[in-house]
Amino acid sequence: MIRSADSDPSIRGEDGAAANCDPSDPGEGRLVAGIQPVREAIRAHGSKLTRVALDGRRSPRLLALEQFARDQGVAEILSVSGAQLDRWCRNTEHQGALAWAPPLRLIELNQVLGEPDLGAIALDGIHDPQNFGAIVRSAVGVADAPVLFGAHSAAPLSPAMFRASAGAIEHARLCRVGSIRDAIEQAANRGIQAIGLDPRAERHLQEFDLDAPTLVVIGNEHRGMQKSVRKSCTSLARLVPNSRIESLNASVAAGIALAFLQMKRIQRST
Repeated sequence: MIRSADSDPSIRGEDGAAANCDPSDPGEGRLVAGIQPVREAIRAHGSKLTRVALDGRRSPRLLALEQFARDQGVAEILSVSGAQLDRWCRNTEHQGALAWAPPLRLIELNQVLGEPDLGAIALDGIHDPQNFGAIVRSAVGVADAPVLFGAHSAAPLSPAMFRASAGAIEHARLCRVGSIRDAIEQAANRGIQAIGLDPRAERHLQEFDLDAPTLVVIGNEHRGMQKSVRKSCTSLARLVPNSRIESLNASVAAGIALAFLQMKRIQRST
């Protein structure tokens, strides 16, 4: 069903203006913005989506997205103005498409640490939603790797972060922990190597046995790893043998590390 917020009184406010479905209201679900993120939300959740809202001035990409939403059983598709979309998503670029999706499913630390072939990423203070989202996209696309992050030391799980992941957030295995340091220590106590990335480390990441259960730790965009987190790591490693720059962007570093992990696993299976 396609409804217009400009013509249907059932979705208008008391003052006659289009109803503002506050994305912070749990009843409305988790706000997803952008054509590709909305497409992935539809692909992942289908009829479980609360609604999809599209700019009434349909572009070919939006028309295709509308048909995809219909085909996947989305019950409510709203046709609204660009201004209404702006109000709903606030400061996040929406490209004419929004969706209200079910809450993200987070996995428990014990479940992550219990994986026999564990290859995971732990984020120590990644505060930029663009970096966080890009890391999640690499984790999903390169190695299907769990991503650990601190409950109070990471960028929020926001529409901006979802958009930066280009929809990969819908397929991600996310593990929110109270303390990254404690999570690393628990991993080490279970025989899992926790390798912190440090451009000054003596050993290269590829020198390690990456077939073994591994947790790769990525530090803050500016300060790197906290001292306590660094001490908790079982080893430190650099990504490149020699470089004229001191460090790489956090999301780039995560992508390279994940590629190394995945290549080792592919080599083992062949």
